[in-house]
Amino acid sequence: MNSAGRTLSESDSKALLRQYGVPMAPEQEVATAADAATAAAQMGFPVVAKLCGDAIAHKTERGLVKLRLGDASSVEAAAAELLAKATPADGPVTVLVAPMISGNRELIAGVVRDPQFGANVMLGVGGVLAEALADVVFRPVPLSPIDAGEMIDGLATQKLLGEFRGEAAVDRAALAQVLLGLSALASARPDVASVDVNPLIISAAGAPVAVDALVEIGEPSTVGTVHRPRPTDAQFRALFQPKGVLVAGASSHPGKFGFVSLHNLLASGYAGAVFGTNLQGEEVLGIRTVADVDQLPDGQIDLVFVCTPAGANPALLRACAAKGVKAAFLTSAGYGEAGEEGRAAEAALVALADELGILLAGPNGQGVVSTPANLCAQIVAPYPPAGRIAVASQSGNFVSSFLNYARQYGVGISRAVSAGNAAAVTPADYLDWYADDDATAVSLAYVEGIADGRALIERFASVAARKPLVLVKGGATEGGAKAAASHTGALAANDKVFDGACQQAGVTRAVTVEEAFEAAATFATQPLPKGPNTVVLTTAGGWGVVTSDAIVREGRIELMALPDDLKAQLDTKLPARWSHNNPVDCAGGETRDTIPEVMEMIAAHPAVDAIIYIGLGIQSNQARLMKEGRFYPDHGLERIVAYHERQDERFAEAAAELSQRYGKPILCATELGVADPDNPGPRAVRASGRLCYASGNRAVTALGHLWQYAQFRARRGLG
Repeated sequence: MNSAGRTLSESDSKALLRQYGVPMAPEQEVATAADAATAAAQMGFPVVAKLCGDAIAHKTERGLVKLRLGDASSVEAAAAELLAKATPADGPVTVLVAPMISGNRELIAGVVRDPQFGANVMLGVGGVLAEALADVVFRPVPLSPIDAGEMIDGLATQKLLGEFRGEAAVDRAALAQVLLGLSALASARPDVASVDVNPLIISAAGAPVAVDALVEIGEPSTVGTVHRPRPTDAQFRALFQPKGVLVAGASSHPGKFGFVSLHNLLASGYAGAVFGTNLQGEEVLGIRTVADVDQLPDGQIDLVFVCTPAGANPALLRACAAKGVKAAFLTSAGYGEAGEEGRAAEAALVALADELGILLAGPNGQGVVSTPANLCAQIVAPYPPAGRIAVASQSGNFVSSFLNYARQYGVGISRAVSAGNAAAVTPADYLDWYADDDATAVSLAYVEGIADGRALIERFASVAARKPLVLVKGGATEGGAKAAASHTGALAANDKVFDGACQQAGVTRAVTVEEAFEAAATFATQPLPKGPNTVVLTTAGGWGVVTSDAIVREGRIELMALPDDLKAQLDTKLPARWSHNNPVDCAGGETRDTIPEVMEMIAAHPAVDAIIYIGLGIQSNQARLMKEGRFYPDHGLERIVAYHERQDERFAEAAAELSQRYGKPILCATELGVADPDNPGPRAVRASGRLCYASGNRAVTALGHLWQYAQFRARRGLG
């Protein structure tokens, strides 16, 4: 049973799984057709007969399963037929006889060992359609009871788990025990390569019963490598809060990195000492450069920004270390991305930096930003507004993208770094430091190539336990999960395994770069909701409807039914024709103070956890048309324009103030945030430091991320 690279017989597979609490139908293993008939008579009809052997994996495809056998003679005939189908390649075979278990619902559960993330437990919709539907969820081993419950909740086909076609709802506690048993097996037996329990039938009473199971044995495997220690806090402070910066390779040519980086550093208002090296000792942007680092003062420079060729960098780092430099950011290319010779040069440079006690960021990176220090040491634009989002990215272009979004939306950045080749300092290292950074409220990361998924997720989990972490992942690991003898392996697409790991770790995973920034901006500026109950407040009827639809589709937050006492309160402020439902459609009955008053009634109600406000900027949009028309400022238009614009400003200000006062997220959404960002409504949202969402749908997605993270913290007792 411990030999490598083989599949256990169904009988042996089930015997192993029983040891870990997986519920199995009673069955008998027999050698002859006559014995099969006797066994069937003892257990009662109808029964199932299957050909069983260590070399037999996919019985259904070969016609090696006989169902609904109703008497002894049919069992004997079926068993004889099955034994006759055995081939020499099947090895020794027997017949397995079991009661015919029926149910309208079939699930699949199992274990798969992913090359990046190790052992994972899987749950999904099973039966013959398992691979076609691919409604599956994964979690890394070991599972906690919370993980098991979240897996069950994570299936898309939740209707199958409730009362279904006259059958009882699934016993979720019993199903969770199946998953926990599989986790225990995977932890105890590293030689178990995969487990396939398919189908896991749900009985009419709601109990899960495994009727088929397959265990594949392989060589014991472990996931993980030896990891470098994270740079020290002092080294990170040298990178993000340097008392002095040296631009190595400063240039007077505006098209070169050495000019652009120095320009950006000076233009951002960095107040520390700035130095430059240049072989000709030129003056560049008012900075008198020197030809040799030895000519620079001791103890005044923490960070060197390197724009010199790769061949010059070892000597440069040694000279910088002698001057007290503690961090180096390398834009230089020609390292790990440049083939075997480049990889060797990169490894040698990392070893040298370790020897010198220098944090080595990059190489082949675009730069570092730190708004608390007014630091923009990078070879690309822009410099963002100050804020509380910290960025770490394996792609320099996405650093620029996130900074551009910060400028567009007015929700700013605390720190940002392009990890480049991440030869010595990885995105996870930066994120770990951000999690304890007082200037940062949320971390935002882009990752792609993953060398050790299990270690990465462990680091991410540590970060997410301290502060929200929003992640975008590009690409997939090579090959994905492989488990040749099981449906479980076929379903273990790498992205689903990664998604399950993120869910377990509390990482907020975004589908797109835009969604990632909006989620991070929401974490940075809104309180976490205390529950899922959401009210849509709208002065734009259609947008209220589609936003409500988006809440229902989103699935994590709830479009709550309005309590009667709240309806009664709203009746005192709104005309009789208001919607009397959620969304709260004001029906065009707003007076000067209606929106702030109604918003406060909703925010103050104890049953309400969050508000999405739709319709901001409508009055100012009319004001804009009046200002652009030929009748302005006569005919009283100047006064009404000012009134309309002030109203939208007041509404945005009320949303921010009420959110802070009641500790509840209030999200403002309007297409005018993009279509006319200078509209006083969206402009006032930006002035409050918050994000104005381009649509109700996008606000719903962001709020869903907030509530999911709030649940993660609550379930794990993180406060």
